[in-house]
Amino acid sequence: MQNPESQTRAQRFSRTAVGLGLLAAAIWMLTTFLPALAWATVLTIATWPLFVAVRLRSGPTQAAAAITALIAVAVLAPLAIAIIEGAQETRGIIRWYIEVRKEGFEAPEWIASLPLIGTSIADWLNAHLQDERGLLSSADVQSLTEWGRIIGGQAARRIITLLFALLIVFFMFRESDTLLQQFRVVGTRLFGEPAHRLGSVAAAAVRGTIDGLLVIGIGEAALLGIAYALSGVPHPVTLGVLTGVLSAIPFAAPLVFIGASVWLLTQSATIAAIAVLAFGSTVVFVADHFVRPALIGGSIRLPFVWVLLGILAGVESFGLLGLFLGPALLAVLITLWRELAEG
Repeated sequence: MQNPESQTRAQRFSRTAVGLGLLAAAIWMLTTFLPALAWATVLTIATWPLFVAVRLRSGPTQAAAAITALIAVAVLAPLAIAIIEGAQETRGIIRWYIEVRKEGFEAPEWIASLPLIGTSIADWLNAHLQDERGLLSSADVQSLTEWGRIIGGQAARRIITLLFALLIVFFMFRESDTLLQQFRVVGTRLFGEPAHRLGSVAAAAVRGTIDGLLVIGIGEAALLGIAYALSGVPHPVTLGVLTGVLSAIPFAAPLVFIGASVWLLTQSATIAAIAVLAFGSTVVFVADHFVRPALIGGSIRLPFVWVLLGILAGVESFGLLGLFLGPALLAVLITLWRELAEG
């Protein structure tokens, strides 16, 4: 007859093996939807205080619908504006291309005025860009079409992921009480009492990251928007907003003010171009290396260097989602380290 203790141990091992197998199968099955689930979790944590405030005045379903709609407007409205502006600029580029093909292209005056090599570069550009066998005439329409199809497919996939994330956010909010209770019970059974505390640290890291993104985005949009307007760059408000949006991605905001500087150079406004480039580089450097880590680390007592490493390594490993996952993972790890060191 089998020992009851060994039978219980075998049953426990079987349950663990079956549970891990089912979890692996579920993760494999939901691989396509894991980004949407991760984004939904980040958005839910970030807007949780707002949901709690709205729920006090209405029911959970109404509050969930209201906050989900607010998130949708906050995310989709800038996206729609960017698409409209991009379409308008694309038409302008196409018209410019047609005019250049008809009338020929001449290198801007500022290129010829560069010391030592300016004249040689201008002569080379004029010789190649005006030749029928030059750069413009060699554009492969089929390659451009394929490039546009790939970008369109990626954009459609991202929009679908966002829509699924919004749907998941609604149900997370609506069932939040049940989900929180279940997470507390399961976390305590698996990891003991520190589980709730570590979850709070991860949530604080996500909220701190969101606060940092908002503050830096608004600040960079305002400062560089003023710089664009003073330097004479067209559409300064649009470019300022675009700079603020791209500030969420490390090293992406410089693309805007570098492009503005290049446009100023083509208009022979060399001093304004240098000023915009220098001012934009200073603002982005201070924001990314000092302001953002201070805002994120201040909420969870995470040292500056770990916040910076969490942001950069998270983006490299997980893409844009790593902006939130990187600091959260390091915050939990540093908290565990501190507890072990103290006790």
